[in-house]
Amino acid sequence: MFEQTFKNIDDQLWKDAGCSSELDYVEQTSWILFLKYLDDLEKEKKLSAELMGKSYQPIIAPEYQWEAWAAPRNGNGKIDHNNALTGPDLIDFVEHQLFPYLKRFTTTADNANTIEYKIGQIFSELRNKVQSGFNLRGVIDLVDELRFQSQTEKHEMSHLYEEKIKKMGNAGRNGGEYYTPRPLIKTIVKVVAPQIGETVYDGAVGSAGFLVEAFEYLKNSQALSTSDNETLQTRTFYGKEKKSLAYIIGIMNMILHGIEAPNIQHVNTLAENVSDLQDKDRYDVVLANPPFGGKERGEVQNNFPIKTGETAFLFLQHFIKILKPGGRAGVVIKNTFLSNTDNAAISLRKELLSSCNLHTVLDLPGGVFTGAGVKTVVLFFEKGAPTENIWYYQLNLDRNLGKTNPLNENDLAEFVRLFSSKEDSQNSWLVNIKKINKDSYDLSVKNPNQIEENNHQDPMEILKEIQSLDQKTNEILKTISKLL
Repeated sequence: MFEQTFKNIDDQLWKDAGCSSELDYVEQTSWILFLKYLDDLEKEKKLSAELMGKSYQPIIAPEYQWEAWAAPRNGNGKIDHNNALTGPDLIDFVEHQLFPYLKRFTTTADNANTIEYKIGQIFSELRNKVQSGFNLRGVIDLVDELRFQSQTEKHEMSHLYEEKIKKMGNAGRNGGEYYTPRPLIKTIVKVVAPQIGETVYDGAVGSAGFLVEAFEYLKNSQALSTSDNETLQTRTFYGKEKKSLAYIIGIMNMILHGIEAPNIQHVNTLAENVSDLQDKDRYDVVLANPPFGGKERGEVQNNFPIKTGETAFLFLQHFIKILKPGGRAGVVIKNTFLSNTDNAAISLRKELLSSCNLHTVLDLPGGVFTGAGVKTVVLFFEKGAPTENIWYYQLNLDRNLGKTNPLNENDLAEFVRLFSSKEDSQNSWLVNIKKINKDSYDLSVKNPNQIEENNHQDPMEILKEIQSLDQKTNEILKTISKLL
């Protein structure tokens, strides 16, 4: 049912002149979906309070609650379309009353770690793009059919939202930057293995895929106490995101997965000078896929000891600095980082190897990131001790990856199995840091265990082929001469 409803919502938005892409569909669905989720959450909290003999103070004022403006009910429990806003009246209410009211929550909330503050942040970043109030009414009616009242419903909804993000990524343009394949994220989380009580950080949060999967991993890692649950909700997951749409999607994704007030800041991570970082700003675990290929301005580069315009290189410096001593990281980066000969790349590799134990490099094939057309590696490192040995694992698959053949967790099963022991295999090998060139610090992936196919043909076979081709050529020439 949910899947068909999502399709119908997209069809409704497709008709509207204000929505022209998958990015618009996700953004506009998000704010409406969020308000319906919030309504169900309020009902759940009210019922829970009543069962305990307590009163419940709603977050949203009565005139702005879902059933006041979006879905007023008749005696049969159905939407009363005689009293439900539609057309220009609905657009006017949403843009001039509802959004301004919700934006004010940033100033009235008790603190930044509350759902009230997140409501204010979300609606400060968003604007309604649906131009027709009749189309908006159609979307609201469809969203009203959705329910968030059981764990099964919430799980299905979060899964479908992930699918929408994936579709947005596959749609091209700048959508792909928001989506890292979930099998890869799950594998990175599994081998970095965050623990309850540790802080987990992503400074390029995007759709919050790393934080969501880390939450799922920790939630299922052991039987959780009330204290554990509170720790996961409020003191575990942290992120930063520069772009407004990604920020909204990231917060919405975390909320749908069960984190009520995500600790995500809407800021430019790279605008922070890494020399200003203090111990209180550091994290136990970094999980990230920073954007690469960008060209940062001089004033941004000045925030880092190694000056470079490459966005991913600046992020990597940020991640090294923001880790606590003994902290662990799993970071996706373009594979050319391992061998680039420019001064910044060489200096950054030297810094990484001297300040951290770069114990593992996972080499991924092309096609892992649909539409990106680049090869990537995952760097696994621990801060505090220099690198002595690097274990490389080269993921070799018997198929080309793409939209119809995406990466799956089984593809990475051998990597996970061999990771702890750092075994040698056809796809894996260990390199001692002493063997690395100290001028270039080249860390290129050169698999010494790859079995090379014997493509050399026997000389007698080559002669036979030449004779056969000569014979065919003579026959063709004879045929042509007869025709002339």
